[in-house]
Parts: sequence; structure tokens; C-alpha cells
Amino acid sequence: MIRDVGGSYRRAIVETVHHYSGVRPEPEAIDALKAEGRWNNDWEASLELLRRAGFAPLPAFDALVEVFNGFYFGGDPEGDPAQWRGFIGSEPLLVQRSLFEQLTAAGVAWGFVSGAEPPSARFVLEQRLGLEAPPLIAMGDAPDKPDPTGLLRLAAELCGAGGAPNAPVAYLGDTVADVLTVQRARQAAPQRRLLSLAVAPPHLHSPAARARRTRYEAQLLEAGADAVIPSTHAVLAALEQALG
Repeated sequence: MIRDVGGSYRRAIVETVHHYSGVRPEPEAIDALKAEGRWNNDWEASLELLRRAGFAPLPAFDALVEVFNGFYFGGDPEGDPAQWRGFIGSEPLLVQRSLFEQLTAAGVAWGFVSGAEPPSARFVLEQRLGLEAPPLIAMGDAPDKPDPTGLLRLAAELCGAGGAPNAPVAYLGDTVADVLTVQRARQAAPQRRLLSLAVAPPHLHSPAARARRTRYEAQLLEAGADAVIPSTHAVLAALEQALG
């Protein structure tokens, strides 16, 4: 979990649904949808919320994507990020570059499997965090999670680069789809040791959301997470404990 998307991607879901239906879904409705493990793609999640709300006729998918990206990017996704005026500008970072320096110092190869569009992922990783050409599988580079293709491709790249083809691989995510990605990767590559680390998204970390966070973390464990950690900053300690 690299950034807080509660005010960006999730807000774009809310505003896209409102654009078509006049109703803004509650955060609990989005959490419940994500907990099903099928709706990692936020465009598809927006369409599904409209479908479940009984909105008809449903918009064409391409039109919905354009509306969503208007809210999220507020400009040409392939254009100059300095010209973006959308919700992407209000994404607090949850980590600093130093975390990846610590992982490297500890001998941990790292990379990213993201459901975000490549311009969004690269903007955060390269421009905001200052990472140089980080290993990245983004939307369109592989089938959407929980399909394990992207994770297994990145694992092969990282382990090959490190000269340890059978090294254990851990994947940290904040959705049931992330956990299921690891489960399916285990089925596809039983020879590889794969760990699922999970963390509740930032909007569930306030005292007022404690009960919802507890339920959400229980869903992550039920889906098969090996451990739920308190924040992304705890990932190195979690790795040491799991692999030590």
C-alpha cells in the first residue's frame, strides 16, 4: 500500500456513480464490493455499483471510463502530469523512498503489481517517490487481479535478477483480490513459496472506523492472508518474522 486512494480512486468511484445515478454510494458499499474479491478494477466496480442500484440503461463501458478518468486525472492521462487537475492530486503518500532503501539494504528485491493505469502508477513511483525505473506490472500489462499472471511475472523477474530463482516471494496488498492473487499464484506455481501479507486501507484506520477495520481484516484473513500488518512500514519486520 503506497498511497491513500480514499480521496482519489474511491472518490472517483463515488462521483462516477453519482454522475449517472444521482446517488453517491457509501464507503461501506465500496468496501463490501471490494471484499468480494472480484472488483479490483475501479471502472468495473463503478459499473457494478450502478447495476446493483438498479440504474438502467447502464452506460457504455468506454463512456464510463472517460467520466471516471475525468474525475481522477482531470486531464489527459497520457499528458503532462503538471496539467492534471483531478483527484490524483489529493493522494497522500503512505511510505517514503527510505522504505525501499531499507528493503534493498536487507537484501530484499522489490517491485509493484498494481491495478492502476500506468501513468498513475509511474507518476507516484517515479515522480513522487523518486524511484528510478522501478519494476512495475500495471493495468494492461497483465490480466486484472486476482489473476496471478502479473505477480508471477514480476516474481520471476525479481528472483532472476537476484540470482535466486527459488527465493520466497511476499505480496502486500489491501484488498481481498490481492490476497486471492497469491492464492491463485500458489496453484499456478506450487514449486514457489508465496506469502500473502495484507493491510487494511487507510480510511479504516481512524478510531471511528475500528469496528469496520476489524471486520475488513477478518475478511482478509478468511480469504487466505498469512498475516495482517498494521501499516506498509511494518512490511520488513513482517518479512523477517515470516521468513526468519
